[in-house]
Amino acid sequence: MRLPFTKMHGIGNDYVYVDAFVHRVGDPARVARLVSPRKTAIGSDGLILICPSDSADCRMEMYNADGSRGEMCGNGVRCVAKYAFEHGLAPKERMAIETDAGIKIVDLTVREGEVESVTVDMGEPILDGPRIPVRADGRVIEAPLAIDGTSHTVTCVSMGNPHVILFVDDTATAPVHTLGPRIETDPFFPRKVNVEFIQLLENAPSSRLRMRVWERGSGETSACGTGACAAAVAAALTGRGRRRVEIELLGGNLQIEWRESDGHVMMTGPATEVFSGEIEV
Repeated sequence: MRLPFTKMHGIGNDYVYVDAFVHRVGDPARVARLVSPRKTAIGSDGLILICPSDSADCRMEMYNADGSRGEMCGNGVRCVAKYAFEHGLAPKERMAIETDAGIKIVDLTVREGEVESVTVDMGEPILDGPRIPVRADGRVIEAPLAIDGTSHTVTCVSMGNPHVILFVDDTATAPVHTLGPRIETDPFFPRKVNVEFIQLLENAPSSRLRMRVWERGSGETSACGTGACAAAVAAALTGRGRRRVEIELLGGNLQIEWRESDGHVMMTGPATEVFSGEIEV
């Protein structure tokens, strides 16, 4: 069976997208593992299906590169919005997208029929340990986490998926590829975790942060939208960051605002369509 797809990315966080309004994918986890290898396949951080929804304009179904299911992807939901608008699935500048982390409202900036950027209402951050989930009660802010006999200071936040944030002096030398996978699979995180390494680019409270991320199920990626939101919340909670920050990731920048008015986190950034094709599945 030949499956049509579109390759898209949000500041380098790339996925293979399938229009499930038209095409059926019988085993999405297998297809995610098939399309993701960068040297032998299309190359991506995973697979995202754009599906019909009974409660929103469309539904995002996300799979990591290893085939595991992800609840939410901030960069992915911006790409879903761009695809839905430009391909006629939901041709309007404000739409609702259903995710495994709830319905997200997105606002599109459109110029001459093309989506230039998308602002996503990511909702309120989850700070209660069992709901993130982590094996601790209450908030986990500036808490010790022992990995291989060494204690690390961490802050845990969920943006519909679990994140742990570590503040470092320099992301260029941060142990992303060694400490990242160890923390991802530590028993403290019952559903594994995404790991963010964050550097302040100004004196605290900073309006600019730099970030690298180790994503559960995918390894280091160029960007993580939910991770950027979680990092902004962690920076504000610990007095390191302002409520409105720009976050520099390997693939580009995101603007994040943690609103005081309602506690919602707003994320703004681009979405890019790269190419379309077909793959034998």
